[in-house]
Amino acid sequence: MLNFIYYPVSFILWCWHWVFGHIFGESSGFAWALSVMFLVFTLRAILFKPFVGQVRSMRRMQEFAPEMQKIKKKYPNDRQRQAQEMQKLQAEHGVNPLGGCLPMLVQVPVFIGLFHVLRSFKPGWGEVYFFDAKGVESFVNAKLFGANLSTFISMPAEQLAQFGTERTNVILVSVPLMIVASIATHFTARHSVARQNQTALDNPQTAIMNKLTLYIFPLGVLVGGFFFPVAILLYWLSNNAWTLGQQHIVYKKIDAEEETKKAAAVETRQALAPKPGAKPVNPKKPAPGAKPANGAKRMPTAGPGGPSASADTNGSSSNTEIPGLISGRSTSKKPGNKKRR
Repeated sequence: MLNFIYYPVSFILWCWHWVFGHIFGESSGFAWALSVMFLVFTLRAILFKPFVGQVRSMRRMQEFAPEMQKIKKKYPNDRQRQAQEMQKLQAEHGVNPLGGCLPMLVQVPVFIGLFHVLRSFKPGWGEVYFFDAKGVESFVNAKLFGANLSTFISMPAEQLAQFGTERTNVILVSVPLMIVASIATHFTARHSVARQNQTALDNPQTAIMNKLTLYIFPLGVLVGGFFFPVAILLYWLSNNAWTLGQQHIVYKKIDAEEETKKAAAVETRQALAPKPGAKPVNPKKPAPGAKPANGAKRMPTAGPGGPSASADTNGSSSNTEIPGLISGRSTSKKPGNKKRR
């Protein structure tokens, strides 16, 4: 039914076993353990670019989180309108919520496929997807510190006997892997939560998800280790180790980019800001005494003589009026000098 998942997973596992089988031997437990781990690394390398997009998308969503809260307060009882406004806001900021879920959505079927393929490696079985009978027998006979990679702690005793493995050996290998994988899961979630801003932390839904990822998921790995084969525990450990290292590298790179943008913005503001002590110049009003722009004609100033004032041959207006006198009156006659008879 899910062969479209089982065949690609088994093919990648087969390729890496072919590589490490030539180094350690086909039936070596180290060859099979490294094959499982590099299966994880191959998948995560393919998903590296979507992961970077996921981090950038989450960062942008944190930036306009206050606007999302305003939408919820504006339409508290209209979920449909909230969804429409949220989609509009996400489109304006270029954020795709489904893009952030892509890495997780792809890992789930790979985990299921690997779990099914490894459970299919049983003594006496023939071909298993890309592995022939010889490859299946190689996996069955491979042991990592005395434990077969398909065995798990709660496996019935008769099945352990078929693999030629004792439960004590499985416990000695599985328990350390369970503990380390659980701790790695916790620190991976802790590193991700530390990147959230205060607005996201105050969100009740985000707080619940943070508690799940910080405590419930690691506890689930610890409890599930009793039912997971050793190979699945190796998958989980290597997956979380890759995620932790990848987060450190990607977050450091994005932080450096944001610091560069902030520094460039500060330099731009400083360059445009007036110098200390200088008065800001309003470009809309010309400075007193400034010459008119090229091609513009200077309008004559309306003098006391009015528009009928004569102009000289050079085009300059002449003004013979004496300051302090009112136009249109003789200089010899002053108001109030007329004698009464």
